[in-house]
Amino acid sequence: MTPISLEAMAASVPDGALLALPPDNSLPSVALARALIRRGAKNLRLLGVPVSGFATDILIGAGCVAEVQTSAVSLGEAGFAPRFTAALKAGRITVRDATCPAIHTMLQAAEKGVPFMPLRGLIGSDILANRPDWIVQQNPFGPPGDVIVLLPALSPDVAVFHAAMADSFGNVWLGRRRECATLAHAAQRALVTVERVVEGNFLEDERLASGTINATYISAIAIAERGAQPVALLDEYGFDAAYVSEYARMAKTDAGFAEWMAREVFAQAAAA
Repeated sequence: MTPISLEAMAASVPDGALLALPPDNSLPSVALARALIRRGAKNLRLLGVPVSGFATDILIGAGCVAEVQTSAVSLGEAGFAPRFTAALKAGRITVRDATCPAIHTMLQAAEKGVPFMPLRGLIGSDILANRPDWIVQQNPFGPPGDVIVLLPALSPDVAVFHAAMADSFGNVWLGRRRECATLAHAAQRALVTVERVVEGNFLEDERLASGTINATYISAIAIAERGAQPVALLDEYGFDAAYVSEYARMAKTDAGFAEWMAREVFAQAAAA
């Protein structure tokens, strides 16, 4: 598989797409989020798998997002996600509440090719009142009164994540972050940014095969060095807490966010 440019990858994501993003501790592609902002993406529907972080907040702040389905949006130790909070208060985005197990269950249903999967842990929570698409019914294998929640399969239009490397056949190595494999299996397309492309076939290497997604599930690869920063990438580089803290401070205001965008999204691209 021949890598494409980051700009071409961003251009392949249509406005209004349901875009699935992993959390800050599991291979987010911040590089592609920046590229989507530069191309002026609109009305994206973001799915946090299962929570949302830095990439989601900058996409919301840039006006690229119409809806977010997630169990939380946070910058971790840096506090609340400021652009998400501002957009929610202003009514500029729709939020569909979910839970971590619910999101994974819906994706697993799509991965397995079944129309729904059951989940019990939602019983008794207020979230069910706001999710008419989740059905509570009698467990057909249990005694009367034993209810279960049925969750519909969820197949995102596009799954986006960052990985350490791809091989010359288009296989992508995730290491221990196997949840991104579920994302790739469930989505209509998987767009992956990587640090590098290396020769060989990971699936023929006993040390790498278990942490590899088969190229069958990968739609395109783009090279983006340090493409997860400021969040961490496995053992490649760590989380830049100072950078995220500065972002959280600047993004509390519209003017501060605009200044951050000009410096960190548009000026850096021009310099490259």
